[in-house]
Amino acid sequence: MATSTKQNEIILKTVGLTKHYGGVRALEDANFSISKNEHIAIVGDNGAGKSTFVRSITGVEKPTSGKIYFNGKEVNFKSPTDARVNGIETVYQNLALADDLDVTANIFLGREIEFFRLGPLSWLNKRAMKKKSLDLLAQTGIKIGNLNQIVASMSGGQRQCVAISRAAGWGSKLIVMDEPTAALGIQETKKVEEIIINLKDRNIPVIIISHNLRQVFNLVDKIAVFRQGRIIDIVKTNEVSGNDVVALITGLDKKNKEVNEYI
Repeated sequence: MATSTKQNEIILKTVGLTKHYGGVRALEDANFSISKNEHIAIVGDNGAGKSTFVRSITGVEKPTSGKIYFNGKEVNFKSPTDARVNGIETVYQNLALADDLDVTANIFLGREIEFFRLGPLSWLNKRAMKKKSLDLLAQTGIKIGNLNQIVASMSGGQRQCVAISRAAGWGSKLIVMDEPTAALGIQETKKVEEIIINLKDRNIPVIIISHNLRQVFNLVDKIAVFRQGRIIDIVKTNEVSGNDVVALITGLDKKNKEVNEYI
């Protein structure tokens, strides 16, 4: 019973979250929650408020009004670094990796293990960093043969795996993924999806922004549908169809021809 209670504990909750840019109401009165054992997808057309919502909960944007609760406490993240320190890691669509650094250096970017520091100069413990990198990669089921490989020379799928491994390793409380398989091939997409499923098995909560409904239904427990800056509904994937979700996204009847064409 204690384990069940812990798994159902809410890790992130927003109440009336709102963001206006002048006269533009990008996000309006968003009420949302995710528990420690959940994977939830955020879907909606371009301009529906998805990105504004994610930027607000990860410290990129300051909400106009509303409240954010994380790990049981009200928070007011002042920056993405602030959110990251508190346990929210984000895997961005552009990956945010340093192309000219190797795998280990990217995993430890901003978290380097040092033997000592003298003013602006530091001596890195590269052996400890490499060992920790292997551990983090193993936890997420990722196999990369050469940790000294420069990230710029890696495939899109390999780069995404590094980004997810870094997030899973350091962001033990919540991971946010923005289109995690965008522009990837079939095999690379399959590998990234396997890693996300592995995170589910480890009870790491994940929020995924995706336009791929097939992927959404395969990977998450619930879908939060955004339309015109509002969360229209939050539905369970085992209780709705793709047509149901598209109807919510578009505001059209699910029998409408355009709904079927959307899928």
